[in-house]
Amino acid sequence: MRALRLLGTLRPLARHRRWAAPEHPGKAPPLLRPPHRWPAPGWRPFRASQASGELLGGELGGNGAGNSAEAAVEEDEEEEDEGVEFGTLSDKFSSRKYYHKTTARFQDLKLQEEEEKPERKPRRRPRNTPYWYFLRCKALIREDKLAEALELFEVQMLKEERLQPEESNYTVLIGGCGRVGYVKKAFRLYNDMKKRGLTPTEATYTALFNACAESPWKDSGLQSALKLRQQLKSKNEELNLITYHALLKVCALCSDLRMCFDVLKEIVQKGHVPTAETFSFLLMSCIKDRESGFRYALQVWTQMTKLGIKAESHTYNLMLRAARDCGIGDPVVASQLLLSPTQEDTALPRLAPGSQKERGKHQQKKGSESAAAVQLDVEAMEKQFFLESWVQPEELIQPQNKGVHQAEAEPGALSSTSTAQNRTGALVKRGRNEMEQQQARLGQEQGFCNLPNLLDSGMPNAAVVSLGTVATPSDRLTLMGDVEGFLRKMKEDNAEPNIKTFTLLAELVEPQSPSESSLLALLDEHKVNVDVAFFNTLIRKKSKLGDLEGAKSVLPALVKRGLSPNLQTFCGLAIACNQEKDGLQLLSDLKRSGVTPNKFIYSSLIAAAVRQLDYHYLTEILRDMRNNQVPPNEVIIRQLEFAARYPPKFDRYKSKNSYLEKIDGFRGYYHRWLKVMAGEETPHPWAKYRTARGGAGDGKDEAKQEQP
Repeated sequence: MRALRLLGTLRPLARHRRWAAPEHPGKAPPLLRPPHRWPAPGWRPFRASQASGELLGGELGGNGAGNSAEAAVEEDEEEEDEGVEFGTLSDKFSSRKYYHKTTARFQDLKLQEEEEKPERKPRRRPRNTPYWYFLRCKALIREDKLAEALELFEVQMLKEERLQPEESNYTVLIGGCGRVGYVKKAFRLYNDMKKRGLTPTEATYTALFNACAESPWKDSGLQSALKLRQQLKSKNEELNLITYHALLKVCALCSDLRMCFDVLKEIVQKGHVPTAETFSFLLMSCIKDRESGFRYALQVWTQMTKLGIKAESHTYNLMLRAARDCGIGDPVVASQLLLSPTQEDTALPRLAPGSQKERGKHQQKKGSESAAAVQLDVEAMEKQFFLESWVQPEELIQPQNKGVHQAEAEPGALSSTSTAQNRTGALVKRGRNEMEQQQARLGQEQGFCNLPNLLDSGMPNAAVVSLGTVATPSDRLTLMGDVEGFLRKMKEDNAEPNIKTFTLLAELVEPQSPSESSLLALLDEHKVNVDVAFFNTLIRKKSKLGDLEGAKSVLPALVKRGLSPNLQTFCGLAIACNQEKDGLQLLSDLKRSGVTPNKFIYSSLIAAAVRQLDYHYLTEILRDMRNNQVPPNEVIIRQLEFAARYPPKFDRYKSKNSYLEKIDGFRGYYHRWLKVMAGEETPHPWAKYRTARGGAGDGKDEAKQEQP
């Protein structure tokens, strides 16, 4: 049996031996080689006796023979590797070495394990610095994104990154709140700043005072400013001139002129030199007095020029605002204060005791050397303003009349032109010699009256007897030299007029006068770029006179300058639409242009219809307003309530009134119109600046400050 097993093992080896390569290639018998096939390189001869001996030795010899067989195999592998070239095995063997069993269930389990793995947290970026947040908040505030700046500071900087803020971070945000009048938030940041142990600077106090000045509720802003001022006094805090100007701005916008003089006294006592900006805030306070504000403004101007301070463009614009909005008060008192020679002990500024040289150095840096050596006597100035050291108006009348009677008693001294009045009756002049008469006659021939300019400190006041009727804005502009004299005075002070200057002049000049016609030429002469607001002023001015065609004639000049009319332009045209056809034509033109009328255009049309008591016109306006879904505001509701009210003594049964025949139909439509129209909700002034953190808490506190 054992012999049979060995023979069975040798048969395949003998069969394999026939095709094996010989030991010495080239000497093998050709009959043993397969036809047309040559041995592959690296093959060695294989003999049956050797194979059988190895197999028999393996079975009979035990472990010793096995070790010799393993050594022979290793030698054979080394001989095989010698003849193998690099890269030839890739054609015969697969590169895949491992095989894994898988099923759909295993794939699902693997996917489920991957989903259950927790997501890696993003790598934490390096923390920003407080200075970076300062610059970022400053940039957002310049872009009018105060709410985003507050959220960046309160959420990202304080909550997420937990950075310790610096004084500059708080100051820049308080300044942003100050520009929009967000008083509550500004003081909340200020208190938080003190709780963190940070020391406020003068810039912080300036921003807080500015927030009080810009507050929508002036009384509340004034109380906050006075409280802060008292705290600073108790701490003996020294304020610079810029901070005092912010406090002066609070008094000018929220209080009266007397409180401004109180702050001005403190400014002078602390050794600060008043500048043109100081007097600009005094002028802002004068404008609040609608009755005598123009006279106060002229007095402030006089004191400013006596100090040697040259006015800026902003100061000149404030004088134009005073002439537009304020009256001159009692003409007799104004004549005595503005035209009489000033007293040396009260009106003139006095020398500053002590630090004259020091102030001179400081003022030279500011650019006005002449104001360095003088100090304003604020007490004397205040007495002069409020007539505390002057005689009463009744006592002023007698000397005034006496001077006039003396002038009438000496006709030879006055000659033929003893008094000359301008076109508005604002000034009464007395000729002093024949040369002045010839100059006045020459000026009248040239179409220009050489009027005294009350802004000129060198004006001969003795040449003016008194002020006449000063009732209109054009009269008050005449006291400042009219358009030509006003611009000439600006040129003397090196103050360049801007577009705001010419817009105010357009409101002040007499309608349909040569001065009004020359405004466009003056704009080109001073190289000032005109804007739509200037033409809107001219259109509104003509519309208030009822001159619709004159207002329309301004439109070609507007288009010629490369400008396009806006909603304010159509609002100005609506003022002159007293007839129904004109108003409906304007609404139709707006519709064809793709422009939806706003509440201001409808308010102007309603006011024009109410003036004419045209109830059919009113009904058509309300119908168009309903079609365009324009919600009415409080002003429109007040206008319509007045139009729907019966006159006090109206009796429909006693007599027939053609103007009130259609009032019942209008009242019925108006009440139905109210049911379907939603009123406009007035947004809170601070609504767009609130953040999500403090928005809910601010509402209750801020609602208490709202004025009825």
